[in-house]
Amino acid sequence: MSGPDRRFSFEFSAPKNAEAIEKVKSVHKKLVKLNPHFFSVTYGAGGSTKEGTKQAVLDINKTGSEVAPHLSFGGDDEAKIEQLILDYRNAGVKRVVALRGDIPSGMGSSTNIAYANQLVEFIRRKTGDHFHIEVAAYPEIHPESTSVKADLQYFKQKVDAGANSAITQYFYNPDAYFRYLDDCTALGVNIPIVPGIMPITNFRGLVRFSHNCGAEIPRWISKHLQDYENDPQSLKAFGEEVVTNLCQRLLDGGAPGLHFYTLNQSLPTLRLWRNLGL
Repeated sequence: MSGPDRRFSFEFSAPKNAEAIEKVKSVHKKLVKLNPHFFSVTYGAGGSTKEGTKQAVLDINKTGSEVAPHLSFGGDDEAKIEQLILDYRNAGVKRVVALRGDIPSGMGSSTNIAYANQLVEFIRRKTGDHFHIEVAAYPEIHPESTSVKADLQYFKQKVDAGANSAITQYFYNPDAYFRYLDDCTALGVNIPIVPGIMPITNFRGLVRFSHNCGAEIPRWISKHLQDYENDPQSLKAFGEEVVTNLCQRLLDGGAPGLHFYTLNQSLPTLRLWRNLGL
């Protein structure tokens, strides 16, 4: 592995049923052979997958792999979140990903959604330095942010609250990432900011997801994917080439590692890993 200080991690989507739990276990068995720094497990809007997240985290934790549950206040009160954090601590989990989290459809603005910096402060207040806390970063700016400046200031608040490192929303323009690093450095923010990497395997799904989370698909990539929409093999080959080149440029430019959004599949990530010679 090039660069002894680089860290590589894999993210699972929270399983919602018994079949999905078994799928996560199966994919974990394949990816653990790559010896990643840790795995993470997402947390649905408003904590809607709380039980599935917890089950997957505890299952992975029992195998000896380091695992980081995603966490947000969602619609829960502080007592419930404190108990969940303590359950993770007592199980030996040492890392969490602290997020504001998505607001569930239909809940509107009436829901008491706490910001990620408040959650970071809460975790530090309840558990001290036990957890390595990851937070989210948005090189292409959070879709709800009013300006670049406001977005950067909010990120700084999360760091000042006690975050140790950050994982970015996925992107396909490396210049956006490197510019973001420069902007963070100018603000005095110096924690590791690890690029989030989304494999390209499905055009319509990627367009829908990118629209919702504010990730930009460059026009030249989008046009090629449209051409290959009815040719899944060519689409996957093109997507693999694009994302491999992105990863290589990020690593060559000094990125502290890569965080792969696996979508609970092993093959796309394994192919990227092989291509990069990691």
